[in-house]
Amino acid sequence: MTGPGSAAAGALEALAGRGQSLAVAESLTGGLVAGALTAVPGASRVVRGAVTAYATEVKRDVLGVDGALLAARGAVDAEVARQMASGARRVLGADWGISTTGVAGPEPQDGQPVGTVFVAVEGPDGAGSVRRLALDGDRDRIRRDTIDAVLALLLSELTEKSAPQDTEQHGGNGCLQP
Repeated sequence: MTGPGSAAAGALEALAGRGQSLAVAESLTGGLVAGALTAVPGASRVVRGAVTAYATEVKRDVLGVDGALLAARGAVDAEVARQMASGARRVLGADWGISTTGVAGPEPQDGQPVGTVFVAVEGPDGAGSVRRLALDGDRDRIRRDTIDAVLALLLSELTEKSAPQDTEQHGGNGCLQP
């Protein structure tokens, strides 16, 4: 089985096995990541909650994203994604935080073209990473691919114990490619 359900289940199982919790901060996905996670039976053992920070002010005022950073770069930015994940961890009292921010369309935003997305994972002891995605497709496809990407990144961080890193991936017809 592949897709967000299997990545969500795998990540939740790995977190439960560690006795750790998860918080979500979402922008362009508007709660769909939290929905994918909480669709998994037993998710309440791990998921602390989610913040749908669609407005820039919510990113700043609720999640604690640096206002100067938002003013200078806009909400579609790698560091904004990292700070959103960190803010979710802090606000919701979780061991791990994940986030999504980007442009699902139909119009560009913050000088970024449609399909530009950043997903981030932040965990304890400096674990985590940020990934830039260049996704193709319509609004629904971009949002679905973003959900897949952030859950896959979380699962990778949990199972591969990789060092903090920034990477970039490009989508071809909505598919993520290394």
